[in-house]
Amino acid sequence: MDDETRFAFEKLLNVAHGETGQSARAANFVLAWWNAEANGGFDLADLFTVDREIASDMATVFAYLARREIAEYPTDYRGEIEQIIERWRPGAWAE
Repeated sequence: MDDETRFAFEKLLNVAHGETGQSARAANFVLAWWNAEANGGFDLADLFTVDREIASDMATVFAYLARREIAEYPTDYRGEIEQIIERWRPGAWAE
């Protein structure tokens, strides 16, 4: 992951750890990349419900992924993503 994308993704992770509606939407975005089948997808209309900076960070990550020739996942952030799953998808661990 390039530095620009890493910075944008880390900002999204920080937002996703919060307790706001924007936090939930950032979590949806992160978790859709991690495993959309298990964690749910991301509704593009949610871009209209987050601050412009958060939407821009999502666009940065999305554009980065669109340029990849093979699938890439944020495995370096597994622990943090698991915390987000526990917070926003507590039932996912039971399945």
